[in-house]
Amino acid sequence: MKWLLPRSLLGQLVLLILAALVAAQAVSIWLFADERGHALRAAIGLETADRVATVVRLIEQARPDARAAILAAASSPSARFSIDAEPEVSDGDDDAPGIAGRIRSLLGDAVDRDIRASLVRTGPGGRSVVPPDMPRGMHQRMMGFGPVRMQVSVPLSTGGWLNMATRVRRPGLQRPPGFLLTTVLSVAGVVAALWFGLSRITGPLRRLAVAADRLGRGEDLPPLPASGPREVRALSEAFSDMQDRLTRLISDRTRMLAALGHDLRSPITALRLRAEMVDDAETHDRMVAILDEMQEMVEATLAYARGIASDEETETVDLTSLVDDLAAEVSEAGPSVTVEPAPPLSVRARRTAMRRALRNVLENAQRYGGGAAVRLEAAGGDARLVVMDDGPGIAPDALEHVFDPFVRLEASRSRETGGTGLGLSIARDILRAHGGDITLANRAEGGLAATIVVPLARDGH
Repeated sequence: MKWLLPRSLLGQLVLLILAALVAAQAVSIWLFADERGHALRAAIGLETADRVATVVRLIEQARPDARAAILAAASSPSARFSIDAEPEVSDGDDDAPGIAGRIRSLLGDAVDRDIRASLVRTGPGGRSVVPPDMPRGMHQRMMGFGPVRMQVSVPLSTGGWLNMATRVRRPGLQRPPGFLLTTVLSVAGVVAALWFGLSRITGPLRRLAVAADRLGRGEDLPPLPASGPREVRALSEAFSDMQDRLTRLISDRTRMLAALGHDLRSPITALRLRAEMVDDAETHDRMVAILDEMQEMVEATLAYARGIASDEETETVDLTSLVDDLAAEVSEAGPSVTVEPAPPLSVRARRTAMRRALRNVLENAQRYGGGAAVRLEAAGGDARLVVMDDGPGIAPDALEHVFDPFVRLEASRSRETGGTGLGLSIARDILRAHGGDITLANRAEGGLAATIVVPLARDGH
């Protein structure tokens, strides 16, 4: 049944409140809309008592030969009168003397007649005797029954018993005129008010969710407009403040790394000049080698800083085309990197940064795996890129460690790495700045598989 529920918060809240409203209306109809029916059932009981008292008076005042005509005139398809030697209602049926007292008061004599009355349910639930309590509570006792048979036995002063039996049906539900139209208009008004009120809450929340997704991809966002209730406005303002703090934090870290790498160039250059003045050839060569390594680390640090920088504008990029171009370029400088045919997949990215991240992964597979095969596909709302090589793989406990800056695993990959250990770190930072990620896993058939996930572009973002 979950597929019947709306997926949005607005739709679920409106449906929930509408269901509660309909349930309340149903209970209200059940409790109050049948009052006219209750009054009608009570009137039936009173009318029956009046009718019996009238027939008793006529029978006792009429000649014996006229009694049959009186009984025939009083009887109807729903009520039967007869004079019998024995009462049809046995002793003890009239536990509540409502009808008996009513008939006794209408007869107006001082005789304490043994008037008996009962209600007999004739519905599918079975036969049961329900003592009436008229006029105060009879309609409440009759409420909920199906067809019932009312029986009354009155002793006659002329001898014998007047027995009366009538069948009482529960009247249909009494609805006031225009009830359906009034209910529909009421529900429509409530739904319209709910939709307007809840939209002021869910609208800003929806914009906040979109902004958080775009911020996770490293896009520059304008401040969120503060709208809606006070709590929602406070949430939007808190998000804008958090965005400013994160932007400043990343910017400060980027500037620090760039400044550090730039400032180290001058002393390295000075030391390189000093090394040229060293006469001992072995010492000279060792100093130059160390300075070259330091220079390479500085350049890698600058590349790392450029990789995490977010100054570049975000745009919609065809990831399939980008991977094809990169694979062709990388293949020209070493072992082949092949790409399986794939449909166009658009992502929101900073093109240069994304290119740098993918290049690092492809070159890593080419250098240590002797080439690679690339598979690109859509997986849900993400673009999934798998780079598979045939190299020796990586020790399981080092699959995450290789993403740390300046980490090289010569023992598990190759002694001739020629790198500083920043390639995968830069790739992961760039991908995570775009809302994606990269993971490594050893293949069962040998080699390593690098899985890259990047959110697909949707709704223009």
